Amino acid sequence: MVFTTNEALQVLAVILDEGSRRSVIELGWISRLRIQNSRIIFRLELPNFANKQRDEIVKKARASLLLLEGMKDVQIEIGSTVPATAPIGQAGHGAENGRQSISGVKHILAVSSGKGGVGKSTVAVNLACALARSGLKVGLLDADIYGPNVPTMLGVEDVKPEIAGTGNQQVLSPIVCYGISMVSMGLLIDKNQPVIWRGPMLNGIIRQFLYQVEWENKDVLVVDLPPGTGDVQLSITQAIPLVGAVIVTTPQAVSLQDARRGLAMFIQMGVNILGVIENMSVFIPPDRPEQRYALFGNGGGSTLAEEADVELLTQLPMEILVQQGSDRGKPIVLSQSTSTTGKAFIALAEKIKLKFLKVE
Repeated sequence: MVFTTNEALQVLAVILDEGSRRSVIELGWISRLRIQNSRIIFRLELPNFANKQRDEIVKKARASLLLLEGMKDVQIEIGSTVPATAPIGQAGHGAENGRQSISGVKHILAVSSGKGGVGKSTVAVNLACALARSGLKVGLLDADIYGPNVPTMLGVEDVKPEIAGTGNQQVLSPIVCYGISMVSMGLLIDKNQPVIWRGPMLNGIIRQFLYQVEWENKDVLVVDLPPGTGDVQLSITQAIPLVGAVIVTTPQAVSLQDARRGLAMFIQMGVNILGVIENMSVFIPPDRPEQRYALFGNGGGSTLAEEADVELLTQLPMEILVQQGSDRGKPIVLSQSTSTTGKAFIALAEKIKLKFLKVE
């Protein structure tokens, strides 16, 4: 035998996670490496979001190590990650009605919509920034696994989070920007990489985002849910004690139909509905700011709120400044705080802060 464990580690160090482009050694995915009778044995433990890379990592590792002089065989033990079918929340310390609280987080607020395209993520991002602007310690969890747009809206799509530990002990450090701590699937994959996962894998990554992130003393964690009433929404509502959910809709009839279904899901799951946010209520042209055009009709948000006997929290207009801020990575509540929409978000945050979070 002429090879050493250090040489084997150097070979493995060139294998990279396709999302973060960091070495599998640096990420701590390789452990218990040893040499026995001219063969290398090691353990491969992947977090759930990286499970789809397992076969490729195994193939590359085996092929590269077999090139070492004197190497006869490579034995790779596949470690157990978070069980794909295990429930996210576990009753026990900090549990409430079977829901497990998140260490260091006082309040958890969900932002939801019945369908895509209504500006839910824009609302979540600006609300989080407005709450932070008001003096709260804020976390933002982008739970929209299939369409993680939050990093782009905050201008951090090229930043990679620090990851420490392995397997179930792995801890992810959120990206801090504009006074909020944020995690998103968009930070862990390439820009054009699709997420083609079924329910069990979604369950695993959501578990990690909830319980394996250094949230550290947050007054509120804003959760940007994916649209609809699928696996992620059900998992989160069953797992954690939410202070409540806000429902984002547009005045359009189609949007209202889907919003009703989403609202009904929260009621069925025993989650408090804080109120309805009507987005895109009117269009304000930049050259004629005194004008208002109801492009998607009117009264939809009020109708939904009345049907559910909840408050219409705010009506947010359409302004080009909103789109420009999101594309440039600086939300309108920060870039144009004196605009009509900026002021509306600040007032919304203050209302939620005082009425539902009970923070002066």
